[in-house]
Amino acid sequence: MALSSNTVRVALMPGDGIGTEVTEACIAVLEPLARRHGLGLGFDRLRAGAMAYRDTGSAMDEATFERARDADAILLGAMGWPGIRYPDGTEIAPQLDLRFRLGLYAGVRPIRALPGVPTALADPRAAEIDLVILRESTEGLFAARGRGEIIDDREARDTMVITRATTERLSDFAFNLARRRAARRGRKGRVTLVDKANVFTGFAFMRKVFHETAAKHADVEAAHHYIDAMALDLVRRPWDFDVLPTENMFGDILSDLGAGLIGGMGFAPSADIGDTHAVFQPSHGTAPDIAGKGLANPTAMLLSAAMMLDWLGERGAGQSWADASAELEAAVDAAFAEGLRTPDIGGTAGTAEVARRVADRIGAPAQA
Repeated sequence: MALSSNTVRVALMPGDGIGTEVTEACIAVLEPLARRHGLGLGFDRLRAGAMAYRDTGSAMDEATFERARDADAILLGAMGWPGIRYPDGTEIAPQLDLRFRLGLYAGVRPIRALPGVPTALADPRAAEIDLVILRESTEGLFAARGRGEIIDDREARDTMVITRATTERLSDFAFNLARRRAARRGRKGRVTLVDKANVFTGFAFMRKVFHETAAKHADVEAAHHYIDAMALDLVRRPWDFDVLPTENMFGDILSDLGAGLIGGMGFAPSADIGDTHAVFQPSHGTAPDIAGKGLANPTAMLLSAAMMLDWLGERGAGQSWADASAELEAAVDAAFAEGLRTPDIGGTAGTAEVARRVADRIGAPAQA
């Protein structure tokens, strides 16, 4: 992908429910940020999701997919709605279609304690939580999506798939990510594979391939952990972990556990990254209970946008994009450090107020 600061086009997919609200809040922050850093950032608004399916019979038509595919990056709000389902009862989830169709194997789920945001753990070390759950997003148990079978109404089967090629790519991604994080944090990187290799052949194979790949990254520590032990240790000592690659379903579950440690899903950004494309979105869903009330916490969306800017900078858009990413993340941190509190953590600041408070920090002097 050949990018320049004057050519970047982002496919904007607000989706459903609070997805539309956090998207508008994000744009309200991105626009002044882009002006400040001279970013040539343009948006192509695309409709997809449960409401699109309800109204048109297609959750994401082919023309919409092609426009998203041809963009430099995709920024997505949230998609789905409880009362709207496919005929087989499954959820409307074009975000999953994008992962599979674009080969977005690396689901990057940062779990970081923000200054001033209450954590679930009383231990003062909880303020040091800064890890990344790296969810493989194209195979594992999710490879069975749409392919499961029910046999004679007596049993159902879904097949998990683990391949060498994807495990190698995910492992390389994990070690490279840990190396970049180590440079930023001033400490040696560590990658811990999360599996269930003591029971399942597929996970034993995944561990074998992981450690073969680790041999090419000797400067980064490599380890492994069983999924059940990791569920325990993410509560017991989450500050001890760095990058955690894992199978699709395990990553899905651990992401929510991790979000619970740092204030909830409203503080959990994500990216699904492949070799040539990437989708950035908050980890939360459409929250029908608060949709339309202006109460949604847009922080995860803002931090997802920061991840997008950084990725675009790495892809060739220029250093100004990485600088904008760092300033956006710092502005979010500063706003909460100054006392900003959203309803999901016991405060009253709604969606628009969060956007305003963060935007006010753009260009402000950094705090000591």
